[in-house]
Amino acid sequence: METQCTPVAMGFHGLECREVIGKFDGGRISSDGGGVLLREIEKRTGIVKRLAKCFHDYRNQELIEHSLESLLKQRVFAIALGYEDLNDHDALRQDVLLALLGDKADPTGADRRCAQDKGKALAGKSTLNRLELTPEEADETSRYKKIVANPKAMDELLVDTFLESYSQPPAQIVLDVDATDDRLHGQQEGRFFHGYYGHYCYLPLYIFCGEQLLGARLRTADQDAAAGCVEELARIIERVRTAWPAVRVIVRGDSGFCREAIMSFCEATEGVDFVLGLAKNERLKAAIVEEMSAARQRYQATEKAARAFKDFRYQTRDSWSCERRVVGKAEYLSKGENPRFVVTSISPDEMDARTLYEDGYCARGEMENRIKEQQLALFADRTSSSEMRANQLRLYFSSFAYVLMQALRRLALAGTELAKAQCDTIRLKLLKVGAQVRVTVRKIWIAFSESYPYAALFQQIMSRIQQIPLLN
Repeated sequence: METQCTPVAMGFHGLECREVIGKFDGGRISSDGGGVLLREIEKRTGIVKRLAKCFHDYRNQELIEHSLESLLKQRVFAIALGYEDLNDHDALRQDVLLALLGDKADPTGADRRCAQDKGKALAGKSTLNRLELTPEEADETSRYKKIVANPKAMDELLVDTFLESYSQPPAQIVLDVDATDDRLHGQQEGRFFHGYYGHYCYLPLYIFCGEQLLGARLRTADQDAAAGCVEELARIIERVRTAWPAVRVIVRGDSGFCREAIMSFCEATEGVDFVLGLAKNERLKAAIVEEMSAARQRYQATEKAARAFKDFRYQTRDSWSCERRVVGKAEYLSKGENPRFVVTSISPDEMDARTLYEDGYCARGEMENRIKEQQLALFADRTSSSEMRANQLRLYFSSFAYVLMQALRRLALAGTELAKAQCDTIRLKLLKVGAQVRVTVRKIWIAFSESYPYAALFQQIMSRIQQIPLLN
């Protein structure tokens, strides 16, 4: 018989004549009641359901208690709800609401086979860890690790979910490329010291279009920031063009991506242009001397930041194969000169120098916010596994958690106060809702907190989601 523990009473500071007593005896209460919104979005987009098709499950289906789909829903939903580590799941496996999100037939766990698992509907950290550590060559003869991930299929799914978000093909899309550091604290495979960041890290490459993620590739840090970018762009553009043959693509990145290979690829691909930052040098600064002098004079007269632009042709002495259009920004601030340069394949007739720089190039800064969402809010930097393949899989899980959260933002939050909110804000205001869960034979009752301050907004969002058709 399972031991029945008596909750320990905790005495808090009293309120006037009243004692304040607390116990952990409130029943099945979850702090993640708003997670049902993510479940409703998943039922209408099938993001995690299709993610399950990116794996090959060699397990004997008659002997398992956790389907592949339920394992992935548990992992991805937990990341979206703020649980970054596998260790969290040894406690989360008892959470009835998370079991509901994972579509467990009995979210109370009363139907588990082993006595020690009774009341724990979800998988523990060891089961989820085996999912991440399954080697590429595993098959039905493997002893423990039998669920093999297909990275290529996951790459394609990221692009497909982006394509499906449009009701009709756009005339033009902008692909933002950027790299960041993923700091390492152990002896992970592929660990290298990076001189710019000043620590051991990975160097993941991200590709976004607006708020939507199209690519997330984990790379070692012993290479250029632009390494592998052409290959990633080629596969994404090919898949996009298959769906939208006439769409124009603009590749945008900072000076770390101003590489001959990327520019040549864009120039050789019909309908693909580039706008890339260009590192300043003495030759470039000499080309905008007059503009900088004019900006300085305006600053001295007004004591306000002044800028001027120059459009000119430029070619490096060795690294570029041809002459290209460069836009120089001559800016003078309180701290002095601030010259900046951009190289592009877009003609001056289409976009003048100022518009190209201020509207065409500077907008790429928004991508940095998307990367911060991935790294800070959805734990893309929790790459502590010893194997790089497992760490790439963790990056995929974080990526699909982001895709799910972005789908919620795109489909249900437009026009609300959270329309532009980042993932951690959405989590705090919509998902972290106290709720009591009661499970009966025919119903699952979710009683949300009466003092929840965003109840009206929550109901409005749920009403919007219900208008979206369910997937078959």
